[in-house]
Formats: sequence, C-alpha cells, structure tokens
Amino acid sequence: MAMLSYEFMQRAFWAGGLIAIIAPLLGVYLMLRRQALMADTLSHVSLAGVALGSVLHLNPALSGFAVAVAGGLIIEQLRRSYRTYSEMPVAIIMTSGLALAVVLMSLKQNLSKSFGSYLFGSIVAVSNTQLALIALVALLGVAYFIILRRPLYSMIFDEETAEISGVRVKALSFSFAVLTGMTVAAAMPVVGVLLVSALIVLPASLALRIAAGFTSAIFIAIGTGMLGVFSGLSVSYYADTPPGGTIALILLSFLLVTILIQRLLRLIGRRRPQKTIQSKESNIHEILEA
Repeated sequence: MAMLSYEFMQRAFWAGGLIAIIAPLLGVYLMLRRQALMADTLSHVSLAGVALGSVLHLNPALSGFAVAVAGGLIIEQLRRSYRTYSEMPVAIIMTSGLALAVVLMSLKQNLSKSFGSYLFGSIVAVSNTQLALIALVALLGVAYFIILRRPLYSMIFDEETAEISGVRVKALSFSFAVLTGMTVAAAMPVVGVLLVSALIVLPASLALRIAAGFTSAIFIAIGTGMLGVFSGLSVSYYADTPPGGTIALILLSFLLVTILIQRLLRLIGRRRPQKTIQSKESNIHEILEA
C-alpha cells in the first residue's frame, strides 16, 4: 500500500495497533466495574499534566503521563472514601483537572495553540519516543491482565467476596487505577484527550452486547478496536480527515450497526412463532373443511 511507504504512517499504524490491544481490553474491565467515565476523567487530568509540563519546561507527554497515573490513584482513594456515591470521585477529579488545565494554560502565552494535537490527537506525528512509551504500556498492560486475570475477574464482579476469598482487593484496585492512567496517557497521541474514552469504551460496549462470555468479550473488543483504528487511519489518509475523530466515528458506527442488527434479529424472532402458529391454524382449518 502506498500509505505504508511513508515512515510516519508506519509509526501511526504501530501506535494505533498497540493502543487498540490494550485500550479495549481495559475498557471491558472498566465497563464491568461501572467506571466507564474514569477514562474520560483521566484524559482531562492528563491535559492538566501536559499544561504543567509546558509551564515548567518539562516533556509534556511525560508530565501528562505522570499526572494521569496520579489522577487514577486519587480517584481510587476517593472512591473508597465515598463508597455510597461512586460517581462523586469522578466528578471531583474531572472538574479539578479541567480547572487546573485552564489556569496553567493562562500562565503561558501561545500554549493553547499547541494544544490541538493533545485535544484531538495527532497520530501521524507520533515520535519514536512516544511509540516506545505506547509499546511499553501495551506490554505491561497485557502482562498485567494475563497474570492477574483470576483475581481481577473476582474483583470486578464482587469486591467483598473477592476479599473474603483472599484477593488483596485494595492493592489490586490501586494497581488497576495506575494501569488505567497509563493507558489513557498513552492513547492521547492516537485520538486525543477529547476522544480517548471512545477508543476504550466503544469496542468494549460492542463486545459486551454480543459476546457469549467474558473471554470472548475481550477478544471481540480487541478485534473491534484494531479494525476501527486501522480502517480509521486508512480513511483519514485518503479522505484527509482528522485521524482521532475518524477512528471514533468508525467505532461508533460499528456499535450502532450492531445494535440495529440485534433489533432486527429480535423482530424477526418475534414474528417467526406467529407465522408458525398461523400456518398450523390454517392447516387445521383445511383439515376440518375437508
């Protein structure tokens, strides 16, 4: 393919493919824990980290990465303090992150102009350093979910039962929050702050609708994510559209088409028994008339 002859597109496909593995995988766990908004919250927190790095003349990508991880830990700590109001930590951290980002952006002139790539993504401008960071996060994430698959499975469905059975729920929850922050920060170059939750939530949402079990949901989510990323990058290249938005819209279209097909199948399934009953009744009438 002509587009793969360019080095920047090769890096884009590598970065997108790696994120398409770990982000939907994480999304399945977040959806089952009812923490879908956590990804969106940490993306806004990482934006504050990017602004902080720019103000302090640090690497914006690394500072955003560090602040996103710290935000994940704070959310987990607040979640334990507000057990009855599980949505409150997310609201607190999201508003705080946005407020901090706005204030930091005002401290440095022309900072807002360079925020376009962080807000909407610039996967075609992914550097070798960013690609290495994404690869590291993907490798650590896959290893994390493979090694801790059983305790994570127990924790996401019932923390109290998992703790009674010997799972160190608190340590596992904090490590999960750290991985979430790392994944969100790593996905920023691909789809941007405003759309990072789409890459995490949409493939998982589709998978949980059609999967027969937990394992199949994970593989369907990863497959959907990779298909969405690769097709989104291809469409973006030839149609000259923003990569992040294109990927998000394609993933959304996958979900909507799946919902439509499911509803059509249910409608057909409801009509079949009625047709069978009608055909039986007509046969009875024919026998009686004969």
